[in-house]
Amino acid sequence: MDLATLIGLIIAWLLVIGTIAMGSGALVFINIPSLVIVIGGTIAVVMMRFTISQFIGSIKMAMKAFLYKAETAEELITSVVELAGIARKEGLLALEGQEINNPVLATGIRMLVDGHEPAIVKKALSTEMNETVSRHKIGQDLFKQAGDAGPAMGMIGTLVGLVQMLSNMSDPKSIGPAMAVALLTTLYGAMLANMFALPISDKLKLRSAEEQMNKNIIIQSVLGIQEGQNPKVLEELLNNYLPASRRAGDDVEAGE
Repeated sequence: MDLATLIGLIIAWLLVIGTIAMGSGALVFINIPSLVIVIGGTIAVVMMRFTISQFIGSIKMAMKAFLYKAETAEELITSVVELAGIARKEGLLALEGQEINNPVLATGIRMLVDGHEPAIVKKALSTEMNETVSRHKIGQDLFKQAGDAGPAMGMIGTLVGLVQMLSNMSDPKSIGPAMAVALLTTLYGAMLANMFALPISDKLKLRSAEEQMNKNIIIQSVLGIQEGQNPKVLEELLNNYLPASRRAGDDVEAGE
């Protein structure tokens, strides 16, 4: 589980809700019609911009922001170097019985064992990576669109409330409460965008970048194993994907 996402989400909402609760008349911040306009309107607008399958798939993808536990690049490099050592000593066929948890790496190794040409292996793995990046981009865009639509629907709700308020000016005492209710939709829209949708979009973008780096490591690793590269040389090449502070055996340079 990604604790940073969960902790940040909880703290952000607790700060706002706590501030409201410490004031007087906290119940005035709850208005069902305003919630319906903002949440329902945002969902409807986003659904208009994507297909049903993309919408449902992106909702499932959002769980990655909370439950995502990917293999780190360091762990992946360690696994690959071990496989390279086995292949160099015993041949590619010895990799057939190895347990490989990463499904993309397992696919690449299986293609090596089956004797496919390097160009075919690279094309297959690159296509898989590109398709994954494309799916992730849809998820990022969906939540980015939700972040844009939330405040817009909040403004629409506020305008509706103002029109209703101005159409009934006979009771001056009702103007203040009516104005407060009208402004709630703007508040709801801003909270939905900045405390949920946009952070999720950014976190999915980060996860996609991490996964893309792992797949690039896998592609270079599989091709290196197929060429019979020395495991130590392969490890040095793969460590170039990591910042200097995370490279095995490297000294941490000041300022990095």
